[in-house]
Amino acid sequence: MKKTAFLLLSICATALIYVSCSSDDVANQTDTTTVRASVVIDAANEMDINTGLLVTNSSPTAKQTETPVTGICATVTVVGTTYPKVYTVDYGTTGCTQNQLLRKGKLKITLSGPIITTGSKLTIERIDYSINGIKLEGTIEYTNTTTVATVPQWTRKVTNGKFTDLQGRVYTNSGTHTVKQTAGVDTPYVLEDNVYEMTEGNHTVTTETGTSLTLTVQETLVKKYSCVYISKGKLKVEGGFLKGVIDYGNNDCDSNFTYTHESGVGYNLSM
Repeated sequence: MKKTAFLLLSICATALIYVSCSSDDVANQTDTTTVRASVVIDAANEMDINTGLLVTNSSPTAKQTETPVTGICATVTVVGTTYPKVYTVDYGTTGCTQNQLLRKGKLKITLSGPIITTGSKLTIERIDYSINGIKLEGTIEYTNTTTVATVPQWTRKVTNGKFTDLQGRVYTNSGTHTVKQTAGVDTPYVLEDNVYEMTEGNHTVTTETGTSLTLTVQETLVKKYSCVYISKGKLKVEGGFLKGVIDYGNNDCDSNFTYTHESGVGYNLSM
């Protein structure tokens, strides 16, 4: 049985733009708001990692003036001519808007060595940081754990995550994932041809009342740098009413996916 729903269980169409969501199926409010928070948190983490990669993406021997940052509506400064280097991405107190997303505050990005080198770590700290009024806190660590040169690999770890929505509801979050690069390896300083696979891991979001939702990689997730959304793979969803699987489809570069509840009821979705 398939149903078509816009934002099933409050999974919002644009991950970082708060909208009013609803479902015509039975689900309690705690579950739906936690799903919304989980989707937004994961999207924000990926966005901030992409910002970190874009800001720090240059040959180790290149001069900073030779590698201007494009595609970021913020003031970017760097301290250090050798590693570790500390980058500050400052969106200002009034913020700046790009792709309909208003960002305020700062991202402090510390790079211990070239991100393509095993052992190097990209650390992202959020300072008075928000996206479209949603406050985001915590630290993201993106560590190169490559053992086979032809298959670069990283561990993405989120600690002390805290998400405050427009209604003032607070969600803490944490999680660890393994990420492998499967395309674009031969062009290490070109991001557009990169394809990443999230092979394992999970993240948990907990409300102020203690209700939790956990999303676990069930089937490898595929994320093309050139695509906004995940294009393939499955996530197992567990928490309260929600027990089922999110399926991102057949590797098309679109916003479509499905959610199938454990009862067998399926929903066609679009972010």
